[in-house]
Amino acid sequence: SHTHIQAHRHAGVFVAKGKDDALVTKNMVPGDAVYGEKRISVEVQGVKTEYRVWNPFRSKVAAAILGGIDELPIKPGEKVLYLGAASGTTVSHVSDIVGPEGLVYAVEFSHRSGRDLLAVAKRRTNVVPIVEDARHPHKYRMLIGMVDCIFADVAQPDQGRIVAINAAQFLKNNGGYMISIKANCIDSTAVPEVVFAAENEKMKKEGFKPKEQLSLEPYERDHCVVVGVYRPT
Repeated sequence: SHTHIQAHRHAGVFVAKGKDDALVTKNMVPGDAVYGEKRISVEVQGVKTEYRVWNPFRSKVAAAILGGIDELPIKPGEKVLYLGAASGTTVSHVSDIVGPEGLVYAVEFSHRSGRDLLAVAKRRTNVVPIVEDARHPHKYRMLIGMVDCIFADVAQPDQGRIVAINAAQFLKNNGGYMISIKANCIDSTAVPEVVFAAENEKMKKEGFKPKEQLSLEPYERDHCVVVGVYRPT
């Protein structure tokens, strides 16, 4: 089947057009799959490029892109602090997007997930794995410089506070942030919309200016992502 690749309006993201359209990123480590994902090789004028299919049911960032998010703060060449990196599934695609000029500082507290994350980082020179609790950024402050963007998917009731203390330490003014909020993680008794609004209010007090909020349906239930700017000048 003949597939051709189109650039998505978000830099560093692509669409493979074929029998079924798929969201893809350009594989930074050609020949290597990270989690069993499908790879697509395309040859243009004798030059082969490999892309990896990005499944929105396994990645909140992919779900947000396919959901039509207006702005993606994760961009080629940037330094990204990724809180809640888990096994590195989405981290690997973020690594593809920022490319060899960029960096992904990937923080994950669970040692079991951390093992997988370390394996991903071994193959990807732009991923710095940090197996630490994101509640204690002082423990890894020697490993991280200032970043352009924070992505967080911590799924903890105090996620807002966790993001705020990391931003205060590492995120530049006017930097971007993208946060995945799981309503029942924060308050299982409240209506999701109410939880999302309350989280946004809390974060505004910490210098986060939300620009858009997007539900992750149909890929995730009662989840939303919020994208915005930190301490805009």
